[in-house]
Amino acid sequence: MSLTEITLEIMTLQPKCEDVETAEGVAITVTGVAQIKVMTDHDLLAIACEQFLGKSVPEIKGVVLQTLEGHLRSILGTLTVEQIYQDRDKFAQLVREVAAPDVGRMGIEILSFTIKDVYDKLDYLSSLGKTQTAAVQRDADIGVAEAERDAGIREAECKKEMMDVKFLADTKMADSKRELELQKAAFNQEVNTKKAEAQLAYELQAAKEQQKIRLEEIEIEVVQRKKQITIEEKEIDRTEKELIATVKRPAEAEAYKMQQLAEGQKMKKVLTAQAEAEKIRKIGAAEAGSIEAIGKAEAEKMRLKAEAYQQYGEAAKTALVLEALPKIAAKVAAPLGRTNEIVILSGEGNRVTGEVNRLLAELPASVNALTGIDLLKIPLLQRMTDAQA
Repeated sequence: MSLTEITLEIMTLQPKCEDVETAEGVAITVTGVAQIKVMTDHDLLAIACEQFLGKSVPEIKGVVLQTLEGHLRSILGTLTVEQIYQDRDKFAQLVREVAAPDVGRMGIEILSFTIKDVYDKLDYLSSLGKTQTAAVQRDADIGVAEAERDAGIREAECKKEMMDVKFLADTKMADSKRELELQKAAFNQEVNTKKAEAQLAYELQAAKEQQKIRLEEIEIEVVQRKKQITIEEKEIDRTEKELIATVKRPAEAEAYKMQQLAEGQKMKKVLTAQAEAEKIRKIGAAEAGSIEAIGKAEAEKMRLKAEAYQQYGEAAKTALVLEALPKIAAKVAAPLGRTNEIVILSGEGNRVTGEVNRLLAELPASVNALTGIDLLKIPLLQRMTDAQA
């Protein structure tokens, strides 16, 4: 094979680990057989070429062999002799699972791996074989004892089954007798029931016949009662018609007459009230118009008087006041006109004169309040007042 080629054939390896101590410290030698080859996957083949291109087959086998033996040693250190010796297939599978990732990164595939031989130099395995043989013998003796025990148990079970079958048969016989007695009792009960049902049916039929007779009697009574009710209803209708003709109709006519009279009176009162209300409204409207006209006339009169007063001189105003004084005196004395006699009581001789003077002194204030004219500002009256003072 040239330096630019790599073999794709299966390569056989025989890994061997001598005097490797197990988990219990027992030194053993293990040999195995492994079948490997370069993987043909493009990426993995590239990895294999990178690792082994230009190397010979013995060199490739040597690299992979060292890897397998290293993993084999590490796994042997974690197991006991019994685990390795008794379950070689599991041991070989464990080696494959642990070593496969490492050799896989080289582009190598482990096709198979088996344990070829396991031995030691201290006869530990032979002793283990003797122990296994003794265990097998012991197991055989135990098996014989268990078989004899099982035979006794089986015999007892057979006897028990026989007793169970006998008890079951006796029970079935008793059940059969009981069922026979129950059937007899059921038959007797059924016979008695039929007899009782027949008696009850007879009595029931007799009661039904009596009931039919009673129903027919009741129907006859109902028919008679219906006829009586019909006669009474006709009598009631006759009486009602007679009452309608003699009492109700005249009463209705009288009530209608009274109703019509009442409605006429009511309508008369309504129309009268409406006319009176209209009369009052029109009188009120006329009085309001009259008052409004009088007010307007008075206002116009006052306005004209005011305008005239503005044009009058002092002498004219005095004349008007003097002209109005008798009227004012008459208005003031009007209540006294209904008085027959006035008596002024005074202990002093000049009390009457004083009272008269007081009344005259209060007159200008009254005139001012009534007319708005201050008499004290009129020269003539002012001179008269001063002369009296």
